[in-house]
Amino acid sequence: MDVSHLLDELNDAQREAVSAEPGHCLVLAGAGSGKTRVLVHRIAWLIQVHHISPMAILAVTFTNKAAGEMRTRICDLLSINPDGLWIGTFHGICHRLLRMHAQEAGLPETFQILDSDDQYRLIRRIIKDMELDEGEYPARAVQGFINAQKEAGRRVEDIAQSTAVYQHDIQAKHLAIYRQYQAACERSGLVDFAELLLRVVELLRDQPARRAYYQKRFGHILIDEFQDTNSLQYALVCLLSTDLGPVNSPEITTTIPRNHLFVVGDDDQSIYGWRGARVENVNQFVRDFKPSLVRLEQNYRSTATILAAANHVIEHNDDRMGKNLWTDGEDGEPIRIFPAYSAEEEAEFVIGRIQQWVDQGHRLSEAAILYRSNAQSRLFEQTLLREDIPYRVYGGQRFFERAEIKDAMAYLRLAHNRDDDGAFERVINLPTRGLGQQTLQKIRTVAKESDRSLWDAVTGMLKQSELGARGQNAIHGFIDIIEQIAAHESLGSAVKAAVELSQLVAWYQKKEPPDRAESREENLAELIRAAEGYQQPFEDEQAGLSPMASFLAQAALEAGEHQSDRWEDCVQLMTLHSAKGLEFPLVFLAGMEEGLFPHQKSVEEAGRLAEERRLCYVGMTRAMQQLYLTHAESRMLHGQTSFSAPSRFIREIPENLTEAIRQSQTQSPQQMWASPAQSQSDFSLGAMVRHERFGLGMVVSLEGQGANARVQVNFEEAGSKWLVLAYANLEPVA
Repeated sequence: MDVSHLLDELNDAQREAVSAEPGHCLVLAGAGSGKTRVLVHRIAWLIQVHHISPMAILAVTFTNKAAGEMRTRICDLLSINPDGLWIGTFHGICHRLLRMHAQEAGLPETFQILDSDDQYRLIRRIIKDMELDEGEYPARAVQGFINAQKEAGRRVEDIAQSTAVYQHDIQAKHLAIYRQYQAACERSGLVDFAELLLRVVELLRDQPARRAYYQKRFGHILIDEFQDTNSLQYALVCLLSTDLGPVNSPEITTTIPRNHLFVVGDDDQSIYGWRGARVENVNQFVRDFKPSLVRLEQNYRSTATILAAANHVIEHNDDRMGKNLWTDGEDGEPIRIFPAYSAEEEAEFVIGRIQQWVDQGHRLSEAAILYRSNAQSRLFEQTLLREDIPYRVYGGQRFFERAEIKDAMAYLRLAHNRDDDGAFERVINLPTRGLGQQTLQKIRTVAKESDRSLWDAVTGMLKQSELGARGQNAIHGFIDIIEQIAAHESLGSAVKAAVELSQLVAWYQKKEPPDRAESREENLAELIRAAEGYQQPFEDEQAGLSPMASFLAQAALEAGEHQSDRWEDCVQLMTLHSAKGLEFPLVFLAGMEEGLFPHQKSVEEAGRLAEERRLCYVGMTRAMQQLYLTHAESRMLHGQTSFSAPSRFIREIPENLTEAIRQSQTQSPQQMWASPAQSQSDFSLGAMVRHERFGLGMVVSLEGQGANARVQVNFEEAGSKWLVLAYANLEPVA
């Protein structure tokens, strides 16, 4: 069999991974090393060389976009029909399984997915119903608590039985809210994102025959971005594996062939610990499954200088699996370090260099400004606006997260499932129908006391004429709208009816400025277009979902993921966390200062500094040709002016790989970090000094000691300035 088309384009390490004998395998894939190509070619290798059925392969990724790309590339490589391929995110795969086994999982067949925003709204309502002070029990904190418990596999009953820690009043209240929240979800047939995974884990754990079926069904399981898995996802992997999944059961009489795990990850790029990801899962996988190990170290993205600098930074972390990125490309330009006097000067410098880049014939979209905190973006945006340079804040609000879209989708959700209390709460008085809080609270009380959904409660109250004339008319009108939407047979017409009958556009035009109302109207029109052109996924069709149910589920799954595949020609601004998986010819890492990056909390909490260093490594390896690291002596953050030393990550880069930029001096990063050349003892209050940029001035204040020593100078032309003595280079004037 000629398999040249599967191996010819691969390097030696990639070929080793793709053609590995069946068995557990861990591929340590460095940044820019072609891991997606390896996964795609591995699947093709299994199908063509080992004659594995595509239906026996499960491939798990972390974004719908990555899953779509993998599916497309496999189809192009093998010329096969993609229908039926089990390729998707953990949440997508679990949703598919629950649709097929809803009854076994204890769910109604019409269950709906509760996205993060609707989950938050439901929790807020429960806190209010329990008459708790949201100032003391903030809904966001409770939401985080509930999700953390689920991701750890803990139900309310598990927590209450296993520990006495929750006897503390606040923790006990969190537990009580969790209990009420779960009851509300059960009553309305709602499943949040963490619940999708937990239900499947419980299904496979508690149903031996079902577990055995999928262990046998999926002979080969491939998982991407393994370093980003959480505890629940790792538990799911173990349950699907014949090696670790508990298979000894009297209900299982057949022998299950061993299945194989092919895991791709990079412990050096684990940067989502704050949301539950466990880099320890990579080492745990090695201990549990004893896999063969392949390292992908050849980088196809960055210059040799950028890679060498990134390697030196990440080497300062302990407990690494270990790898060293390299390229057979050019050495490239040195890493440029710019020490700004202020955050304003930092922004001016960065935008100036981008303008130079464009003047040299390049595109704006090839330049990215990366920062640790969202608060840092304001000055860059302000400077870009002033210079009339288009820009885009990557990771801004996504399509299905926009208020007008969620409002329209709530009408659709309620038309599809009358017991969806979250949807009912969102739109019962939106647009306003003259229903007061007293009426709404009365409906909630009846629903709670009778253990019914809000829809059932209000329809019963209508029959008994319990709402008063005004309330009766308003509710009748609302119910009529929902019933009319539900009467439409096609998805497109139902969505159009929801937008038109709800009169959302007119309401926005009345309550908001013209430009914002116009934007919302355009988004609602786009929602109608999306519904009219919606192609139902094969697996949803196979599961018997109606187009409406499928559309609602896919919208919830995609909320939180970027919708656009095309970049306008504009500068890209984003946090370092948002930059994962992207690449740009020109990259600026801004705010490289102690206390900001690494973040102050990382120094105080065990394990956090290592993750901050991995974040720096990820940011550096986004750069293809040129990389700038910038820091400011002073910056205003959260209403306070801070004075900080350069980030330790700069010091960890060898001097021969860097070039420090100053208008009138060149200085190594190590010299910038070193003890200050000037100290308080060199100056006194009232002394006259000269600064290379600000000119002549008088010392009016002195603060701090050593590397943190600061001086306030009242300059004749530039006015009052605070400067860090370590870098100010003030010249005494006799």
